[in-house]
Amino acid sequence: MASSPPDRRRVLKRLANAGALALALGALPVAAPRAQAAEFASRRPAPRDRRFVSLAVEAEIARVSAQIADPELAWLFANCYPNTLDTTVEVAMLGGRPDTFVLTGDIPAMWLRDSSAQVWGYLHLAKSDPALQRLYRGLIGRHARSVLIDPYANAFARDPAAARSPLFWATQDRTAMRPGVAERKWEIDSLCHVVRLAWGYWRATGDTTPFDSEWHRAAQLIVATLRAEQRKDGTSPYRFERQTTNPADTVMLGGMGAPTRKTGLIHAMFRPSDDACVYPFLIPANLFAVQALRWLATLAGDVLHDAGLARDATMLADDVAGALARYGRIGSGADAVWAYEVDGFGNTLFMDDANAPSLSSLAYLGCVPRNDPLFRRTEARAWSSANPYFFAQGGHYGIGGPHVGIGMIWPMSLMIRALSSDDPRVVAAMIAQLKTSHAGTGFMHEAFEGGRPDHYTRPWFAWANGLFGELMIDLAARMPRVLAGAPVLRPG
Repeated sequence: MASSPPDRRRVLKRLANAGALALALGALPVAAPRAQAAEFASRRPAPRDRRFVSLAVEAEIARVSAQIADPELAWLFANCYPNTLDTTVEVAMLGGRPDTFVLTGDIPAMWLRDSSAQVWGYLHLAKSDPALQRLYRGLIGRHARSVLIDPYANAFARDPAAARSPLFWATQDRTAMRPGVAERKWEIDSLCHVVRLAWGYWRATGDTTPFDSEWHRAAQLIVATLRAEQRKDGTSPYRFERQTTNPADTVMLGGMGAPTRKTGLIHAMFRPSDDACVYPFLIPANLFAVQALRWLATLAGDVLHDAGLARDATMLADDVAGALARYGRIGSGADAVWAYEVDGFGNTLFMDDANAPSLSSLAYLGCVPRNDPLFRRTEARAWSSANPYFFAQGGHYGIGGPHVGIGMIWPMSLMIRALSSDDPRVVAAMIAQLKTSHAGTGFMHEAFEGGRPDHYTRPWFAWANGLFGELMIDLAARMPRVLAGAPVLRPG
């Protein structure tokens, strides 16, 4: 996710709640104050103030809202689903072609990951909506140009020629900053999300317009960068250090990260949270890279007609997949789970973080089948006290991460759990928590304190809003009875 500004970060003391971890995973959260019916007025900007309008999206809001029996849930969906279009999208023309810039929300830069994820929920509508096609063509092109500026950067300025980062906390970073770069934290998933959006758009529309020579060069650079970061010869062109009191914002050993055994896994210096890795082999990001490389191979062969690139992407995917099978697990046989991070020397870290890719999001992202036993064991462990960032307190439970502190639950984790579950009881429990998390604002937030949803971070976080919209659309197709208010048994 886009980093929270440092002055908004805080590490909270773990709340004294002796019974919190004894909560059954399926226990429904205690009731929090709910908005009254009179408050269910739209929280969207006035039509004249919306940055982008899609008639297909407006029709989808009406269609899905009609299937949601709970007025508060329908209100949340109608506010959240169009939030990216309403507030963060800028579509212009550049060289006779669309150019789309997507803010994360309250931070004046575009993250490759966030911008891809923010618009993912509209893909199924793009084939019939020329306005959305223009948006996606512009964003896919902007992504390609950003990768060509610097494949190691996670975030970019609106002006690709900007000499200085718009993010005050990144202006003194010790790294090879280039014009147009807002932040240069090397995160494997930044490149994977670029590929995911391009592949998803092509699959949804059949439109090959965005896949020009510029995108072709970016695709080649993505493969080359992921291969370089296997560091099989022990070297990398990437370094990053930040003068900070927060150790999660800088990289040890001269900006190269902790030592590793050369395994064939891809090194990552930062997680999707923009927090530094403990061990440089971030397993969910490597799993995502395998899938992204396979998508890229399909695009290279079927769209770019570049058999060499398709072969290179497939060979790299196979190499990383083999290394994951050997080094990426904790335990063996029927007891094995995916690790979160490893170093190749036998040291492993098990945890999970709410940002995607995470261990819990592997099925959602298409990295593993939904019914894969290894994934389900890993997910169950991540949603238990074996994960130090699983929080259960004050009637809420979910996954957070070190980014904003102990006891802070990310609504994104609840959405991913529901999107990944085929159990209507689990889904209903996640929805019940999400309804208590918005604190009357009508929007999803970055994180909220368990038991105190009115204590939250980032009131304008478009990715979380878009993911909530995705969830409602998914359930309208997959579990309409849940949205219709049909009784479900409490899980447990």
